[in-house]
Amino acid sequence: MTELTNPSISSSRAQFLLGMRMFTPVAISIAAYGLVWGVLAGQAGMSVLEVALMSGLVFAGASQFVALDMWHPGSLPIVSIVIATAIVNLRVLLMSATLRPVVGHLHLPRALAAMFFVSDEQWAMTMVEVGKGKGSVGFLLGTGVLSWISWAGSTLIGRLAGAFIKDPTRYGLDFAFTATFLVLLLGMWKGKADIVPWAVAAASAILTAKLVPGNWYIIVGGLLGSLAGALVEMRRARHVA
Repeated sequence: MTELTNPSISSSRAQFLLGMRMFTPVAISIAAYGLVWGVLAGQAGMSVLEVALMSGLVFAGASQFVALDMWHPGSLPIVSIVIATAIVNLRVLLMSATLRPVVGHLHLPRALAAMFFVSDEQWAMTMVEVGKGKGSVGFLLGTGVLSWISWAGSTLIGRLAGAFIKDPTRYGLDFAFTATFLVLLLGMWKGKADIVPWAVAAASAILTAKLVPGNWYIIVGGLLGSLAGALVEMRRARHVA
């Protein structure tokens, strides 16, 4: 049976294209803040190659914003950056676990390759399709590949365009970092249960920033906020039980 007449290949291709088509509006919004990140990366001293490698290999918007805030050419706090970005991306472990029904039939190398593209938007859209009984690896990869192209391409364009912006404050780009994080934060809001971990993270980060030099406030805030969130979830589970 040839590739052209293989129904499984045809179905996978259709799912891939469906994922790309449905993800297009989200990809446009990703490109918007990808451009901002690219400009800010240039202002932070990152080269075009460094921007291309980070966006292509790390492929994690929130983590890259965190890393950018800690980026100091010549004296990079590598350990702090790794720990901070790992904390931010812990949620991806849980997301990947919920996708097991979708990728469980794949060999481990292929399943891991598919998981590279998992992030909030792709996961949410794929899980909606799973709930309808239509989720597939093809759909996941369609959303993921388009997301990767949008993010990697827009950050690189932003970095190249940023070379021509001499005064970022003139265009409000000095506030872009804060504004983007506020948008990401609001997008993660799930309800009143988030108040406690958010308050703990904010208070511990502010206190650490005042008492400890450097960017340790990011790590401390992330760890204590995550711990508080875990405790809240455990308490809620006990009440439900």
